[in-house]
Amino acid sequence: VQLQASGGGLVQAGGSLRLSCAASGFTFSSSSMGWFRQAPGKSRAFVAAITGNGGSTSYADSVKGRFTISRDNAKNTMYLQMNTLEPEDTAVYYCARTGWRLPTSVNAYDAWGQGTLVTVSS
Repeated sequence: VQLQASGGGLVQAGGSLRLSCAASGFTFSSSSMGWFRQAPGKSRAFVAAITGNGGSTSYADSVKGRFTISRDNAKNTMYLQMNTLEPEDTAVYYCARTGWRLPTSVNAYDAWGQGTLVTVSS
């Protein structure tokens, strides 16, 4: 199983970024996937999750209405569109795979990407 997150960078507050997570080594369309983030000095926190067919999603309250999770099973890729970014969104963002439906706990995910850094300046 390999997960490769990309798309992070430096953006001003109010700006947008789109993260991608390329998956390989497993049947991507059969797995729910999620995004987490870890800010400096803080524990890894749930951001969003999506079911295998993309039909259901879940979001942390802090990103609802600003972030959108999606996936393209033909490309084995998951995305996180992040709009109206705030300095508080600064973190390393990780993609992960789960055998559960839409879990929010780190412990429910069994494979992780390496992370991509998002920095939002004020």
